[in-house]
Amino acid sequence: MITGERKPMEEIMEMVRGYKSIAIVGCDGCVGIYQIGGEKQAETLASLLKMGNKIKEEMEIETKACTVLRQCDKEIVEKMLSEEVDGVDAILSMACGVGVQTVAAVFDDKPVLPALNTTFMGAQDREGGELYELCSACGDCILDETGGICPITRCAKGLLNGPCGGAVNGKCEVGNYENDCAWILIYNKLKKMGRLDQYATFRSIRDRRPSQSPRRLEGGVKY
Repeated sequence: MITGERKPMEEIMEMVRGYKSIAIVGCDGCVGIYQIGGEKQAETLASLLKMGNKIKEEMEIETKACTVLRQCDKEIVEKMLSEEVDGVDAILSMACGVGVQTVAAVFDDKPVLPALNTTFMGAQDREGGELYELCSACGDCILDETGGICPITRCAKGLLNGPCGGAVNGKCEVGNYENDCAWILIYNKLKKMGRLDQYATFRSIRDRRPSQSPRRLEGGVKY
């Protein structure tokens, strides 16, 4: 089970500033079940963005809201979103950090921005295939600054301001050079989108209070 909370509207509006058309994409998976990032929430956010821009008398933006069954499934994302996001300047995802990164991997020529902060991930006992860790539920998502690739989770050292110098041929020294260096992935992604200015953005030490461990989800929320 994964849950989170929507970022403050001021932060979201700053994130989407400069984009003329935005697809707000909900997820009917975990965040949809708990009415945090489902179809209704995507439609509400689309309306709030348009109203916010009118109030601030900023550039008018076109918004469209849609949802998919699960944003963490590449095949579903590609099949259900290809037409929906065709022609938009950016995608605003209302999924968890894993969903944001999956959408960013499928549509690697578009900025994919996080509308939520992932705050809790609880495991279920299920038989299945291999899984890849993409999100640490840090509660302060910065995927809009790093090309939809999470350095907190995908960098073995959790570095926030570029690589450490321990990579060889794009592979990280941690794990016997089997894993990709997250910051090389981030650099290549930002370069492809023409957003290398974000690579040089300085990020201060992470505030760990939103993700202090061990945690539990209060309220007895169940599927």
